Amino acid sequence: MKKSYILALTLLTALPVSAQDYSDKITLVLHGGAGTITRDNMTPEKEKAYKEVLNIALQKGYGVLKKGGTSVQAVEATIRVMEDSPLFNAGKGAVFTNEGKNELDASIMEGKTLKAGAIAGVTTIRNPISTAIAVMEKSPHVMMAGKGAEKFAKEQGQEIVDPSYFYTEARYKALERAKAEEKTELDHDAKEEQKVKKAPKTGQANLEDLIFTEGKKFGTVGCVALDQFGNLAAGTSTGGMTNKKYGRIGDAPIIGAGTYANNATCAVSATGHGEFFIRSVVAYDISALMEYKGLGLQDAANEVVMKKLVERGGEGGIIAVDRKGNIAMPFNSEGMYRGYIKSDGKSEILIYKD
Repeated sequence: MKKSYILALTLLTALPVSAQDYSDKITLVLHGGAGTITRDNMTPEKEKAYKEVLNIALQKGYGVLKKGGTSVQAVEATIRVMEDSPLFNAGKGAVFTNEGKNELDASIMEGKTLKAGAIAGVTTIRNPISTAIAVMEKSPHVMMAGKGAEKFAKEQGQEIVDPSYFYTEARYKALERAKAEEKTELDHDAKEEQKVKKAPKTGQANLEDLIFTEGKKFGTVGCVALDQFGNLAAGTSTGGMTNKKYGRIGDAPIIGAGTYANNATCAVSATGHGEFFIRSVVAYDISALMEYKGLGLQDAANEVVMKKLVERGGEGGIIAVDRKGNIAMPFNSEGMYRGYIKSDGKSEILIYKD
């Protein structure tokens, strides 16, 4: 009897992690970018519009998890909602480069296998996150860029659109303002008409009035998820930096900088001044602090975002989730669009520091 009991116990404890049921721990966290987002420069109409899309995205991803979908599928579904909204600097709402183009980047990583996929500098792919997943699942590569990535996307049946699809008047005006400010910095000839005016606090808002400019550096969307199989995933998508030049690529498509997932630790998606996030390998550093120093998720995230990045002059934030369904959403900028939903359906959407 003793032998059979010990054998049964041994077999039970030896079950692979994937065989365990994490239904009561499924969690999804999202962000819609960080930057100079404060109540003073946010109208009630804008706040309502952003929260509505964030909630739609949150519920879309949660629906996937509740139906038994994988964390990768949930991340994709969530990010696609934000990519299809002109409010966010990803997909449809991408900002303009110095040349007047919209260049998109995205990445995905799954925690079970440590597989990853990314694309950078594309101009015709409607949903970059889906193509990043295709790179991960249907190619031997991790990252593809430019025309090659677009050719691959077309071969994989991804939706290809004319570059004009990404045009929004508000984003183009933001480019013009950025160029004007750049000129002002050079010739010191500031003019009143070049100054950005605050949006009115009242009145009926149209689409262009609702698009909020977070600044030149911080617009990105992302999602992290834990599914019922105990697997983590992280994804990030962006339109980059307003007025960027020379084919600049930020942290969003860089595995370990803007995106990272490992079942042994956590899943992370970042948003911020990409150059600092790349140099600091932000997403991986949080995981490494958990793995090598034994820190909890919140402590590891705070160490990187609130201490290391601040000391190095980097602004932005991250969202993260671990295998137990714990979440972290620290940021050192003025604000960050963010939200989460737990297995019981409890959710919260936040924008400001308080």
